[in-house]
Amino acid sequence: MTVLAAAMVAGALQLVENCRAMLPDDVELKGRIVQRDRRGIPTVERNYTLRRQKGVTSLDFPLEELKSDVTWSDITLDYLWWDDVSFDEEKTGETVNGQTCYVILLKKGDRTVRVWIDGKYGALMQAEELKDGQPIRRLWGTRIKKFGDRWMANVLEVETLGSGHRTKIVVEEMQ
Repeated sequence: MTVLAAAMVAGALQLVENCRAMLPDDVELKGRIVQRDRRGIPTVERNYTLRRQKGVTSLDFPLEELKSDVTWSDITLDYLWWDDVSFDEEKTGETVNGQTCYVILLKKGDRTVRVWIDGKYGALMQAEELKDGQPIRRLWGTRIKKFGDRWMANVLEVETLGSGHRTKIVVEEMQ
């Protein structure tokens, strides 16, 4: 690996580490997952509790009961802890909600997720799961809220591209 390539990997990893640091190490999130049909009408709504303690995440929610776009990775953002990290040179500089972003590719085995990280604050703005280099699922924040002294997305949308429906993840409490 060239010195330049090593520096770019280190830079991408630092951006991801900064993004990770915005997420609490020990936290309990409570909220709702709302599946909606093509017209946006809620069809299923379930409460969830997500706990992260000492690097271990648990979820009180049977994902298999909800036939939706939501996966474990969407709720836990586990891809932010994958080790294979690089810049997506073609996408870096794109904007999400008016914010100029760095775009990072995260890989683990045969899975790849592309994330947009706000260039100013280091917040995760959007994520796409890729298959054969093409986006198949997308997650993005639509609202932010202050919980104590921490700002974070409290409404996320998840969509399997081409499905015609979306699932909303709402964070109502953070302790």
